[in-house]
Amino acid sequence: ARARIRDAAIELFGRDGFERARVRDIAERAGVSAALVLHHFGSKEQLRHACDEHVTSALFARKELLQGATAAAEIQAWLADFEGNRPQLTYIARMLTGDSGAGAQLFAALVAGTRQMMDEQIDAGVMRDVPDRDVVAAHLATWGVAPLVLGQHLAAALGADEMSGELYRRSTLPLMDVLTHGIYTDDRLFRTAQEVLEP
Repeated sequence: ARARIRDAAIELFGRDGFERARVRDIAERAGVSAALVLHHFGSKEQLRHACDEHVTSALFARKELLQGATAAAEIQAWLADFEGNRPQLTYIARMLTGDSGAGAQLFAALVAGTRQMMDEQIDAGVMRDVPDRDVVAAHLATWGVAPLVLGQHLAAALGADEMSGELYRRSTLPLMDVLTHGIYTDDRLFRTAQEVLEP
């Protein structure tokens, strides 16, 4: 029952927002009484905290898999079950744009994880070194969460009503191409920026 309540809360908090989602609706979605929700979690705020912890733990467990040898298979499985993952993704978007403090902690953890991944891949020769790893890590993390936070606008820009597994699949190769090969054919703009910005 506790897991059903938590999963129902993740869905409704993500869809409706914390303030608008009611304990009674969460209980109904989970097939339990509102009293049982409060018995297990104490309050709506504590229920949100449990949801934050669960979604964050699941996200970082998946992040570990995405860095391993099974990365390609894990990405395919995630895209194949995009609809199954949608409640968690919507909840993460709410976390990142909310004011509970959990979103700031999550983003900081994502930046730190991205920086660690960069350090490891630079050391392994997979990624080239960059002048300011902290700046690049922060912007890569931002790029990573942008489709969650701006999903509706991004989908509209790509001619769809909402983000879907198909849109993520469509985006994967073009974005990997940009990350792998860049977009400029020479370094003229980079050198101009250096001349302007460096003493």
